[in-house]
Amino acid sequence: MAANNKVILVLLSLLPHIIFSLVTARKDYNTKAYVDSWCRTTLYQNLCVRSLSRYVRSRAMQNPQDLARFALKASLYRAKYTKAFLLKEVTNLETLRPKYYALVHECLTQIRDSVDQLSLAIAELDRVNRRGGKRQVNLDWHINNLQTWTSTALTDAETCVSQFPGRRMSKLKATIKGKVKNVEETTSNALAFIHHYAAARYRARRP
Repeated sequence: MAANNKVILVLLSLLPHIIFSLVTARKDYNTKAYVDSWCRTTLYQNLCVRSLSRYVRSRAMQNPQDLARFALKASLYRAKYTKAFLLKEVTNLETLRPKYYALVHECLTQIRDSVDQLSLAIAELDRVNRRGGKRQVNLDWHINNLQTWTSTALTDAETCVSQFPGRRMSKLKATIKGKVKNVEETTSNALAFIHHYAAARYRARRP
């Protein structure tokens, strides 16, 4: 009898943890389903799901603002990673393979600008939700900044990718193109979410 009571007490002590795990799992599932549904509206759906999956547990993404912010963060993460890679390569190329130096250096310049533009966009999104958008003119100005900076980051990445046409190229060129293409595609997805966010904000302001 005493043994049975101990088992019951142990099970009761574990019950809150079990309930918490089930609730958390359900919340994660709902968030994942929400992200998946919106990713289907982007050009690069599979990449969208993969790039946002790491943020699903960090907080609930239940509105267009969350999606836009995390999509921008995912794009900035890839841009910073690619920038670091290009910086390392361009340092080696200057002496070892000078014929590639100018090409990679120009690409590095574009990606550096992408990093700057995406950082500005994230700061602007935080700003518009913290104190901006109280009047229509303020909202228009903030949304325009968001779209302009993200579009510029996308153009920078596209410009770099265009310098590596075709499929037959050296391993180094193929690696660079692949990394920058990833920046281009994640930024394209982020821009799509910014458009969704803008539409939601404008709808919310209608009388």
